[in-house]
Amino acid sequence: MAAQFDDERLIALAARFERDDPRFARAMSTGRPSRPREYRRTGAWWALAVALAVLITGMIIPDGLLIATGLVLAGMAGQLFDPHRPRGRRRPHRR
Repeated sequence: MAAQFDDERLIALAARFERDDPRFARAMSTGRPSRPREYRRTGAWWALAVALAVLITGMIIPDGLLIATGLVLAGMAGQLFDPHRPRGRRRPHRR
């Protein structure tokens, strides 16, 4: 009985992985795992590089708007490094 319960839990876990991160699930099934989605941060690094480029440009050319834009972009890029950020858009609750 315990083995059947364990099998059901493993099947549920595999289905959850497939739903949450299909790329990771496919890689695990082939035996060559890739990093899970929450640890892939390539886009965050690119956003941070662009933000720093805008910020440095704003400092070289004394332009307050570029400095402010660089700071805002850096803050947005910092949020991308959070591995537990919510995915997708949330729909407002209707009453």
